[in-house]
Amino acid sequence: MTDADRPSDLPAAPTGAEYRRGPFREGERIQLTDPKGRMHTITLTPGKQFHTHRGFVRHDDLIGSPDGVTITNTAGVEYLALRPLLSDYVMSMPRGAAVVYPKDAGQIVTMADVFPGARVVEAGVGSGALSMSLLRSVGEHGRVYSFERREDFAAIAAGNAREFFGTDHPAWSITIGDLVDMLPQIVEAGTIDRVVLDMLAPWECLDVTYDALAPGGVLICYVATATQLSRVAEATREHGGFTEPQAWESLVRGWHLEGLAVRPEHRMHAHTGFLISTRRLADGVEAPLRKRRPAKGAYGEDSAGGGATDNGNPPQTPDDAWTPDAVGERPVSDKKMRKLVRSFENTPTAQALAAESGAVIDDEPRDEADATDGVATDQD
Repeated sequence: MTDADRPSDLPAAPTGAEYRRGPFREGERIQLTDPKGRMHTITLTPGKQFHTHRGFVRHDDLIGSPDGVTITNTAGVEYLALRPLLSDYVMSMPRGAAVVYPKDAGQIVTMADVFPGARVVEAGVGSGALSMSLLRSVGEHGRVYSFERREDFAAIAAGNAREFFGTDHPAWSITIGDLVDMLPQIVEAGTIDRVVLDMLAPWECLDVTYDALAPGGVLICYVATATQLSRVAEATREHGGFTEPQAWESLVRGWHLEGLAVRPEHRMHAHTGFLISTRRLADGVEAPLRKRRPAKGAYGEDSAGGGATDNGNPPQTPDDAWTPDAVGERPVSDKKMRKLVRSFENTPTAQALAAESGAVIDDEPRDEADATDGVATDQD
C-alpha cells in the first residue's frame, strides 16, 4: 500500500517502510540463500542474471514475486529469496570503513535509550551501519546529526542508507569536518539528547559534547582497544561533568541445530569493540566522589601506561600517537574508496531520485583511475 492508497485516517508510512513489505521491486536488494545456507545479495535489475558455477537465476523471475519465495535456477538448485533484515544488510553492503556490528548497534540503541523523536549526535559515520539503526529509532520526528572528517566515507554512508530506505532520510544530516569545530555551529547548546562517538580519541570531544547535551543526556563511546577504553574513562572522571562511566562488551555465539547435534557453533562473533557510557550532570553539579578505591599498584610500573608520574597517575599517551595503525585498524586504499563512491551514483535508487529532482546524472568517469573501476551489483 502506497501513501496514495492509504486511508486518510492513517498516518503516512515511516521512511523506508514501503520498501520492507510487498512484492520485490526493480532496483531492490534481496538475499538468496542456497541449500548449504550460503547467502548471496543481489540488486534486482531487469534483464540481468545471477550466476554461480551451478547455473543462473533471472532477475526478471524475481521482480514482482512476494517476499519469502523460492526459485530454482537453470541447474535445478533451489534458492530462498528474502529481503535482508537490517542486520543482514549492514553485513553485506559496500563498505569503506569497518561497520559497527549489529550486536553493538543494538546495544547502543538500547543502552543509550535512543527514543522516537530524540535528537542524536553521531561522530564517525564510517559506512553508515550505526546511522541506519539510529534513524530507525528516532523516526521522522527525531534528528540524527552525523559528523565525519572524510568526505568519501560520508558519501558511502549516505549511499548505503539511501539504498536501504529507498530515499534520503528526512531526519538525517551529515556534516563534513571535525566534531569539536563543527558541532557548536550546527546545534544549539543543551539541546541534544544522546551523543554517540565512534572515533580514535573520543576524550578530545568531552567539552563540546558536554555543552551540546541536555542535563541527563547520554554519552556513549565505541572504542576498539582497552587502552582507548581506559583513556576515555579517566578523562570522563577528570572532566567532572559526567556520572561515573560504565563499560562493557558483548559476545555473540550462535548454536548449531541439527537433529540431536545441538551445540555451540565452532565460530562466533567475539570482540568487536568496547562500549562505555556516561550521563551529563546538571549545570553546576559536581560528580560524587568515588567510594571505590583503586587497588594498590593499579597505577604503578606494571600498569599499561608505564610508570607513575609525580601525582601518582599513569603518564598520558601523546595525542599524536593515537593513529589508526596504532590501534590496529586496517587501512583502506584510495582506489577502493573512489570505486565505492562511484558505485552509488548510478544505482536504480539514485536514478529515480535524480529523475524526480530533474538532475542530470553524469555517466562519464571522473579520472583515469576511476575509469578502470568496475562496479559489481551481485555480491557473494
